[in-house]
Amino acid sequence: MKLIVRWLLLAAALLLVAYLYPGVVVKSFGSAMIAALVLGLLNTIVRPVLVLLTLPVTLLTLGLFLFVINAAVFWMAAGVLDGFYVTGFVAALVGSLIYSLAGMVIDVAMERIF
Repeated sequence: MKLIVRWLLLAAALLLVAYLYPGVVVKSFGSAMIAALVLGLLNTIVRPVLVLLTLPVTLLTLGLFLFVINAAVFWMAAGVLDGFYVTGFVAALVGSLIYSLAGMVIDVAMERIF
């Protein structure tokens, strides 16, 4: 039950990102649900591989390159899906930052509730 609630809240957070930043477009709540699922899968499977492959650059930039990796995963999800669009890399960077902040708020709220 907790997983489904978190998934629905992350889909709503993706709609919030599209509302706050015009570079990110989400067509509907159904598209946001699918996008949240794909983002979760990409963050689980692809992101650790990218972090491992770019570890020297990440260490050299004191971790700031992780923002680039998050933006790349966000942009990759938008490239795979219909109904979820990102206009460019800067939009993916800003969108991933807002989405990550919303995800942190959701996680803290769910820890207090459940």
